[in-house]
Amino acid sequence: MSVNAQITDSITQVNTKVVGETPAMAMGNLLMSTSQALSNSAHNATASQQQAQITMQAATVQGVNSLMAIGSSVIGRSAEGILEKG
Repeated sequence: MSVNAQITDSITQVNTKVVGETPAMAMGNLLMSTSQALSNSAHNATASQQQAQITMQAATVQGVNSLMAIGSSVIGRSAEGILEKG
């Protein structure tokens, strides 16, 4: 039984096309995976910086509150001393 020459030519052309496209497809997949990983890394860095900024701001607010509380307690003690002597 013989196979038509057009069929064998068609199959040969498809095989050649697939073999020729394989390196480009592999490189495309590699570049897509790399760009996805880099974008995830950039997003994670941004989110981490935002969370760190929130933490630093909260620490600053607590420090200012502590300083303000210390000031009012010192003023209260001084006023108490003046009132007791008067």
